[in-house]
Amino acid sequence: MKTAIIGAGNMGGSIARGLAKGTIIPANDIIVSNPTQSKLDVLKAEFPALQTTRDNQEAVTGAELIILAVKPWLMKSVVSELKLKSKQILISVAAGIPFEELAHYVADKEMTMFRLIPNTAISEMESMTLISSRNASKEQEQLLLDIFNQMGLAMLIPEEKIAAATAMTSCGIAYVLKYIQAAMQAGIEMGIYPKDGMRMIAQSVKGAAELILNNDTHPSVEIDKVCTPGGITIKGINELEHRGFSSAIINAIKASK
Repeated sequence: MKTAIIGAGNMGGSIARGLAKGTIIPANDIIVSNPTQSKLDVLKAEFPALQTTRDNQEAVTGAELIILAVKPWLMKSVVSELKLKSKQILISVAAGIPFEELAHYVADKEMTMFRLIPNTAISEMESMTLISSRNASKEQEQLLLDIFNQMGLAMLIPEEKIAAATAMTSCGIAYVLKYIQAAMQAGIEMGIYPKDGMRMIAQSVKGAAELILNNDTHPSVEIDKVCTPGGITIKGINELEHRGFSSAIINAIKASK
């Protein structure tokens, strides 16, 4: 299945690496286009089987899947210059561009389209990836889920939920990292070396996530397991609530919508 990726920046490059590591699309079926050669050279050095080009039309010609990993303000100019076939599947990674707008950039406004919102952990094959579809069959939707479940966890949602879910996942990963940074700072104040503290907290966050993902449970249930009556954890939890921790997270996510 020939797959074209337009854009080899942070997201386009990460998607290319993830696809090349996966088992569904062979690396030699992936072609990446980018205006500058340097980023293509880096990808080619990592995955010699990948094809690269600086010509967007060359990339999309004959491709079944076309992944548009360009900045939102470049989307119109990039897509409008492409000669696309109705049978091709167009996948946009640009946040904030709805299907209705994207459809105006192509000749066939009824072609199959997907909106794809990964987060930066896709480079580690651990993305939370949101997928919305337009004029897609169940088989096409399942194909996208299969591809991006290999790079973490993928979820199909209605387009009208994209903005809210993006705030929770694509933006939300930054809030998790902010917690890790803050916890590191506390550790430094208490005498823990920064690199040691970073690994301690990162593993703790990873462990918390695995508890939720791998079990039929809830954060409140897992918190209760740690909060021994009269113990030290409940003191910290209460201090977080006194300082507005939950409200701060809620407000940050709502502000990102």
